[in-house]
Amino acid sequence: MATTTRPTVQLAKAPSPKAPSTADVVVVGLAGSGEDLHLVGLPNGQGMPTSEDLLALARNLGAKPEAGSTIALPVGAQRGIVVGLGADECSPDQLRRSAGAALRAAAALAGEQPLSVQVSLGADEPELVRAVAEGSLLGAYTPTKVSATPATPKVSAIEVVSPLSSPEAKEAVEAGRIVADAVCAARDWVNLPANLLYPETFAAAAKEAMSGLKVDVELLDEKALAKGGYGGILAVGGGSNRAPRLVRLDHNPRGARNHLVLVGKGITFDTGGLNLKPSEGMYTMKCDMAGAATVIAATRAIAQLGLGVHVTAYASMAENMPSGSAYRPSDVITMYGGITVENANSDAEGRLVMADALARSREDDADLVVDVATLTGACMVALGLRTAGLMASDDETADLVLDAAEAAGEDFWQLPIPEHIRKDLDSKVADLKSSGARYGGALTAGAFLQRFVGEDQAWAHLDIAGPAFNDAAPYDHVPTGGTGAAVRTLVALAASLQG
Repeated sequence: MATTTRPTVQLAKAPSPKAPSTADVVVVGLAGSGEDLHLVGLPNGQGMPTSEDLLALARNLGAKPEAGSTIALPVGAQRGIVVGLGADECSPDQLRRSAGAALRAAAALAGEQPLSVQVSLGADEPELVRAVAEGSLLGAYTPTKVSATPATPKVSAIEVVSPLSSPEAKEAVEAGRIVADAVCAARDWVNLPANLLYPETFAAAAKEAMSGLKVDVELLDEKALAKGGYGGILAVGGGSNRAPRLVRLDHNPRGARNHLVLVGKGITFDTGGLNLKPSEGMYTMKCDMAGAATVIAATRAIAQLGLGVHVTAYASMAENMPSGSAYRPSDVITMYGGITVENANSDAEGRLVMADALARSREDDADLVVDVATLTGACMVALGLRTAGLMASDDETADLVLDAAEAAGEDFWQLPIPEHIRKDLDSKVADLKSSGARYGGALTAGAFLQRFVGEDQAWAHLDIAGPAFNDAAPYDHVPTGGTGAAVRTLVALAASLQG
């Protein structure tokens, strides 16, 4: 499968007249407001212009301090990118976003040969160093074409300039690399077309991603799913000649006190089944497995970082196709554990494959269960394309996830699950229906999923339908196509549950 070539990243000292930078492109920041502007991180290398001269040149060329705005200009003998930082004191997330925007601008300067880029944004704390490393790697990402001609990477190496040289600073760069690599892996999977990434190949890719790590991998094929009673996954995948899969990953480091379960929706292509989608709504449905990509990639990063938390991840994989063997509206499906579901709409398939995994996860006796899915268009209507929805068993659990999202620099908004929404799922022919009335679709989906979670189980549902796939122009460190949404939040959540 095609994957993106990742740049290397390392910590570097600021250049000096005795040791000038050898990078092809140097990135510096522009901060302040109005007439009170100043450059941040300007190197003091051989042949470098003065700060005043470079600032005057940047302003004449239209450089702005607005966060993420970029402009290219010569910096001594090298090419330079001036990126807006906004305020004088940047948060880690602002540095992450600005570094990403700068690397996208630097990549645009590349010709036939990849560039080396030095990023000098005044990162003088390990947390800021990590943010710059992470944002730079995310911004350097370019979706890989499926092509007979191998793609040449635009950026081959990144140096994060910092006055720090401590082990903590070097560890921060490595942590940024691990997390960015996980986000980019999720992007790669989401961007692959569905004729290349389908349940069997996706499950194999998940297993390969855990190679060399202390992660136990269990792959359930259609025979094992039938034997185990996974009626939801089998129903959704029954219309395709590509059989479904359930992947279970388990990372249980010594001394871990808390157990986090992650569940991801892995619909490798969603036609809507017999409730067929219109053609314009089907084209991007290769991205409907983003939730599974998120939990797989996050689990790998958690294991690589050595976080002291027990993580079990489930990725429910199926292709939702119309055929003579497809499940029908009004069918009654017996889910894992015995709950019966009246299928109201074959295009509400994600909650069915998720419900089987959630029901199975009750046997794990977890401290917290989090599911991730590109689940509803209703969530996109409510919150737009850059904010994900969050529903939870209680406000304490919601706050835990929201704190992790804030630390990771991802946007979530808590939504309720009102009692009247739960009642909309009542069925006359089964234990419950898969969907309810027209309005409040995102809330209905959350209410459905919660029925498969233990009664006293701390649980959160993340609907990433909006931010998981960017069909517009790139921005900050977010590319066009798969974004890797929620990977960073899950890693930050696991870090908060250590010990």
